[in-house]
Amino acid sequence: MRIDLHTHSRASDGTDTPAELVRAAARSRLDVVAITDHDTADGWAEAAATAVDVGITLVPGMEISTGLRGRSVHLLAYLPDPTSPALADELNRVLAGRESRVPEMLDRLRHLGIEIGADDVRAASHGAAATGRPHIADALVTLGVVGDRTEAFDRFLGAGRAAYVNRYAAPLEVTIRAVTEAGGVSVIAHPWGRGGLGRPDEATLAHLHDVGLAGIEVDHQDHDAAARDQLRAMARNVGLVATGSSDYHGTGKIDHELGCNTTAPDEYERLMELAREAGVRSERVTPLVTDGPATGTA
Repeated sequence: MRIDLHTHSRASDGTDTPAELVRAAARSRLDVVAITDHDTADGWAEAAATAVDVGITLVPGMEISTGLRGRSVHLLAYLPDPTSPALADELNRVLAGRESRVPEMLDRLRHLGIEIGADDVRAASHGAAATGRPHIADALVTLGVVGDRTEAFDRFLGAGRAAYVNRYAAPLEVTIRAVTEAGGVSVIAHPWGRGGLGRPDEATLAHLHDVGLAGIEVDHQDHDAAARDQLRAMARNVGLVATGSSDYHGTGKIDHELGCNTTAPDEYERLMELAREAGVRSERVTPLVTDGPATGTA
C-alpha cells in the first residue's frame, strides 16, 4: 500500500486543482493521499468527490502555519472539524496575516524597480483561500523577473531578503490543542527541514507529545538519510507516529513528486486510530476519510 500524507492544491499554493491533484495521485499508483493545503479546508469537497470517482482513499487535512520560540513550525492536521471555534479562530488569524502582508511586499518589490501589482498576484493565486508568497513568486515568474519560485524566494521573498515581511503564526502548543479539540490529530511537517523548527531534541518532542502531538514527518525531501534515521528513533522513543510524504505542489515545487516518500501502512493505521479516538472525545462532527477500494479504511 502506497500512502502520501502531505500534498497541496490550488486551494493554497499548489498548481493543481483539488480534482487534478487526486487524479494525479491515482495515476501515481497511490492508494491513500491526504490533501493538506495551507490553513484551509477549501479543497476538501472537490477532492473527496474525485476520490470516489477514481477509487483512491482521501484523508482531509491542512498544514497550519504555527510558531514556537520564534521559529516557524508547519503543523499537519488530519481530520479536524474546521468549524471548531478554537481552530477556526487561529485559521482566520493566520489567513488574515497572509493577506495583510502582500501589499507591503509588493511595495518593497516596486521600490526595487519591479513593476508588480495586486492584480498580478490575484491572477497567480487562482482563487486560493489566501494569497501569499508563493503567489507573488508565481507572478514574478509570469512577469519574467525570475525563472521559478525558488529563484523568487532566494532573491526577494525568503526570510531576510529585501521584500520579506513577517506575519502572524499561530502558537504551536495552542494549535495542537485546538486540533485535538476539533477531533483531529497533528503531525509536525519536516521538523528538521529548511526554515522550520530547527533541530528539536527528544525532550522537546516528548513535551509536545504530552500536549497532544501525534507524530512527526520523518521521510521528507528536506531530510537526508542520517536525519531520517535519527528522527525515526526519536519518534519510536517518544511514542510518536512516523510519517512520510511528498509535500507535492504540482509544478510549484521541484523534486517533490507524488509518492517520492510514503508512510508505512502500520504507521498510517496508528494515525487513523488516534484520529478516531480524538473524534469520539471531541464530540464534534469530524470529516470522513473518503474510502478507496484498496484500503477498507473507515
